[in-house]
Amino acid sequence: MNLIIADAGPLVAYLKQDDQHHEWAARCFREFRDPLVTCDSALSEALFLLRDVHNGRERLFTLLERRAVIPAFSLPEQIPQVLALMRRYADVPMSLADACLVRMAELGEEASVFTTDSDFRRYRRHRRGTIPLLFPD
Repeated sequence: MNLIIADAGPLVAYLKQDDQHHEWAARCFREFRDPLVTCDSALSEALFLLRDVHNGRERLFTLLERRAVIPAFSLPEQIPQVLALMRRYADVPMSLADACLVRMAELGEEASVFTTDSDFRRYRRHRRGTIPLLFPD
């Protein structure tokens, strides 16, 4: 199983018909065979961004209930590593959600991050390693 870590951007793009990345996100979702994993911070961002999208939040709830998207990160267990990432990338600045997703990529060596955020091209796992990305063309 290739672990796919979902950022807020593609979740929103998938659920928001007029998003510039909707077609790409929908195509990706059709190809996924395993559930996506994410962190609470990315879900919080997605829910905020979907607040004005008709049924957007409810459709995200459905993905969670169907376990197509699974929150699978324990921030309390990873605080030192997450804060170290946020300090390292303070010039970006790195959000809490991004730091959690990078840490998830460090923990899952076969993981790819599903994102629309170009900052992930700058981030490195374990200081030097690039993070495999699923990113729109």
